[in-house]
Amino acid sequence: MSKILYSIVIPVYKTSASLIELTKRVDNIFKKISDYNYELIFVNDSPFYKETTETLIEISDEYQNIIVVELMKNFGQQAATICGIEIAKGDYIITMDDDLQHAPEDILHLIEKQKHDVVIAKFGNKKHSFFKQKTSAIKGFFDHIILGKPKHIKLTPFRLFNKSIAKAMFTRKTPYPFIPALLFSITDDIVNVDATHYARYDGESNYTFRTMLQMFSNLMINNSSFLLKAIGYIGISVSLFSVIFATIIIFKKIFFLTSLPGWTSLILTILFFGGLILFSLGIIGEYLIRIVATTENRPMYFIRKIKKSNLNG
Repeated sequence: MSKILYSIVIPVYKTSASLIELTKRVDNIFKKISDYNYELIFVNDSPFYKETTETLIEISDEYQNIIVVELMKNFGQQAATICGIEIAKGDYIITMDDDLQHAPEDILHLIEKQKHDVVIAKFGNKKHSFFKQKTSAIKGFFDHIILGKPKHIKLTPFRLFNKSIAKAMFTRKTPYPFIPALLFSITDDIVNVDATHYARYDGESNYTFRTMLQMFSNLMINNSSFLLKAIGYIGISVSLFSVIFATIIIFKKIFFLTSLPGWTSLILTILFFGGLILFSLGIIGEYLIRIVATTENRPMYFIRKIKKSNLNG
């Protein structure tokens, strides 16, 4: 078997028709590259979805460079992508979505910039819902604050990076992976290339509010101490405010002989500080849960089986 130059990793969740078209177009693209060898790795993150499983079997039987990884259950896009990256044997690894919103033809634009450590496709006009575009914009702001992402760099799951970057990613053990955070912790040599974003080939988006909230929490909690610092700043601010407020009340009591506000003030104060304490405990508890999961060395995913087609043809 000749050396594999490119590994294309595609996490799959409840898609079928788009996978057939995607495989055909990827194969056509690499036929245009001389002296190439590539592997296409599908990570099935919906093993319970019969139509997806059957389609992947059909593809692996028809093509000669396919690897189908079936996970034990749904572990999420980030974990499924990490799984494919760990299996990949190529000198360069390309990750992309399974719904044809990322055009396989744009892989050539990524390859043109492969001298950089990481190349990320940038979409000028995304075919997402209004809600998803706004939530993505909010997450992009926090990517800049927390990860130190330059403002001119746009993040998408359609990217290329070399094998050395992939190896470095696995030196950091976490059961809650967030690939952009891993990439920015490894290298600053990250560039964008322009690409076109398309509407989904079939079906509806698999990104629910819960999914996006989980990704956001992985960014905020597993890849930074932002919330702990925020709680600290809030605590200091509230303490200073309390001291000032108490000083004013004592001053008025001594010099103006005014009576203290009664029941309403007391209840409001208790509710405010009680709510702040409970909120702080919730944040700290979430950190502790994830610290325990990390120290237990919990795997990001479990593989049921791997099916390989004949790479030699």
